[in-house]
Amino acid sequence: MSYDKINAAPLMREIKTLEFIIENKAFRSEVQYKTGLELKQLAGIPPDTDLYLSIECPWEDELITNGARVDLARPTIEYFYVRKKLSFSINGQPFIWYKQYITGKEIRELGKIDAEDDIFLKIRKPFEDELITDATKVDLARPGVEHFVSIEKPVDVILIINGKEKPWQKKKITFSELVTLAFGTYTDNDTTVYTVTYKRGPNQNPEGSMVKGDSVHIKNKMVFNVTATDKS
Repeated sequence: MSYDKINAAPLMREIKTLEFIIENKAFRSEVQYKTGLELKQLAGIPPDTDLYLSIECPWEDELITNGARVDLARPTIEYFYVRKKLSFSINGQPFIWYKQYITGKEIRELGKIDAEDDIFLKIRKPFEDELITDATKVDLARPGVEHFVSIEKPVDVILIINGKEKPWQKKKITFSELVTLAFGTYTDNDTTVYTVTYKRGPNQNPEGSMVKGDSVHIKNKMVFNVTATDKS
């Protein structure tokens, strides 16, 4: 009596992919349970924003706290959402905020606005725009879309260019502006080659070199060396 050999392979446990939706965007997970905080992190939602799980009528939608564990393996595809999505702009760039109020500090951080610059809330004429300090709280739930703008505070510094003092009133300076300060004019052609190096700069750019199109942050008594070579 003969017996066939049976090659026994280890049983592979099939991992089921679970689908769910957050704010109309589809996600997949191989983990059955996720916390409210993990769901927010996946969708880029701030942790202090209220997240809801949609429940079929007549029951009310469920508030999912950061520590709550949600079973994603239930028969239906789970749909999560936030109730407040408020639009506003900073210097023309659109943003979405999930809370009713936003502070000037938060606006400054979102818009990457320098600490020295002023922030204003645009107000329809003939009224003046409203100055927004870091501590100011703005209600984004008011009718309409709020528009914030930043205004650069003027600076008054001295730059050392080729050994000579030059006054400057802006926070940054471009390659072409440096050439103009050094030689009185900037000639953009194939026969004139400019080189720019600098030192004693601010933390953003303490020292280095520049090419056409570059700009750098400046500080008082920053030193530049600008040369021009005629290749004709």
